[in-house]
Amino acid sequence: MSGTILNYITFFYFFSFLFYLLLMIVEKKTFGKIATIITATGFAGHTTAIILRWIESYQMGIGRAPLSNMYESLVFFSWTVILLYLIIEWRIGNKSIGVFATPIAFLIMAYSSFSNSEIQPLLPALKSNWLISHVITCFFGYAAFALSFALSIMYLLKGRITKTSGDIIQRLIPDLEVLEELSYQMVVIGFIMLTLGIITGAVWANSAWGTYWSWDPKETWSLITWFVYAAMLHSRLISGWRGKRLAVFSIIGFCCVIFTYLGVNLLLSGLHSYGSS
Repeated sequence: MSGTILNYITFFYFFSFLFYLLLMIVEKKTFGKIATIITATGFAGHTTAIILRWIESYQMGIGRAPLSNMYESLVFFSWTVILLYLIIEWRIGNKSIGVFATPIAFLIMAYSSFSNSEIQPLLPALKSNWLISHVITCFFGYAAFALSFALSIMYLLKGRITKTSGDIIQRLIPDLEVLEELSYQMVVIGFIMLTLGIITGAVWANSAWGTYWSWDPKETWSLITWFVYAAMLHSRLISGWRGKRLAVFSIIGFCCVIFTYLGVNLLLSGLHSYGSS
């Protein structure tokens, strides 16, 4: 049941992207309202599917949070991206960000369809009360970084258009100052959540493997990603970096996030190899 709903959610996010795109092209508010309704409906269904999957695991006698394998983490990643996006849209009242945010959620859900969606018992290393706190903090951090990435793309696009012509996109996309501030706020949130994710992961690792840190590829790349965003925050707060340089920094940081999350599982082996199952 939950898997069927999640398959439909993928299409919901695709169509929400199309309507956000129509808003940008045609500049009719009706398309924006429809896009928001589709996105919010998809998010409600997405939430329901996650809850149902949790209930189904108990009905199967497994009884675990749906956060333990690649498929479930992708589903939760997409959910956090849409949650944070809807909060931003509600907060600033601008729907153009949806053109850049909803494709991220759609692509994540589409990619999840290639993973094993069966509900399986937890591996011994995952049987810990730290599972939920570690996964939630990490993926809220990843989602915040994803939105910072989307906002940075918009910043660079807006800056380029501003220098060339008065295009419709220029009128619909928020001002550069707004985009920069929102991107910075997302990075701060993401950095805090990633820090908590690394800490909870270290405590969990000690209980599972007897050591807080083992330089596993996932741990190493998480630390690299943390340093990249720490350097970005330092550059803004101490060195006074603004504008295009920080936008590029954010894009580089999100590339590190993607490699930490997917690249390590696909290309490297280690204690976190179960994440690719």
